Amino acid sequence: MKNILKLAIVIFITAIATTSNATDNRSINEKILIVLTSHATLGDTGKKTGFWLPELTHPYYEFKNSGYNVDIASIEGGMAPLDAKAFEEPDEYHQLFLSDAELMAKVMRTIPLSSINSSDYKVILFSGGSGPMWDFPDNKDIGRIASAIYENNGIVSAVCHGTAALINIKLSDGSYLIKGKNVAAFTKEEEIMINQLDIIPFLLQEKLEEHGATHIYGKAWQENVVVTGRLMTGQNPASAKKLAQEIVKHLKKT
Repeated sequence: MKNILKLAIVIFITAIATTSNATDNRSINEKILIVLTSHATLGDTGKKTGFWLPELTHPYYEFKNSGYNVDIASIEGGMAPLDAKAFEEPDEYHQLFLSDAELMAKVMRTIPLSSINSSDYKVILFSGGSGPMWDFPDNKDIGRIASAIYENNGIVSAVCHGTAALINIKLSDGSYLIKGKNVAAFTKEEEIMINQLDIIPFLLQEKLEEHGATHIYGKAWQENVVVTGRLMTGQNPASAKKLAQEIVKHLKKT
């Protein structure tokens, strides 16, 4: 683990000198924005958290391999906190991430969400990890950007705890974006299984349903992606790749 982190730091330092975050090879209307948390502490436990790596890498590489440019933003900008526990689980993209100077630089120098122009993006995807439970729900820029993208016929999407971003997004008519729509999100069962039920500030299902969404359950840790028009959600890390594939499928049709 220490060797992996050391390697990551070396690549970060190299990348920051050679790579910028934004790319402009395709039309800005085809650009995708992935949003990461800036919150690094797990409640008052004294433990560290952040974003969950596969919920970034799986969508990112699906988008890139399909020819789309991807920018990475976070609530505060700068270095996004990566939950190191992700490296304790095997994943096909861990090594690819550690050798990808471009993506590493984007994570190290995330774009502050406050500086994002919604008209530059066709898709916004809120990535998970436990951090979003604290800094996504009430963020004004999330509401500003996501509502504008959605009302401009774009896609709003989220995976796992990233669905915390959807709770308070309102459209221009004052209605909640999620009202009357089916959504997937990290479940109470899964919170119990990772011993977080008494740590997180709220249950995703309850908050989503309070604002008119219907929570669609899947089996714990199994792929579950729910598509309701241009609102697309995934339940957990196993759903991240499929969620991206559904987004790409929609983009290819338009």
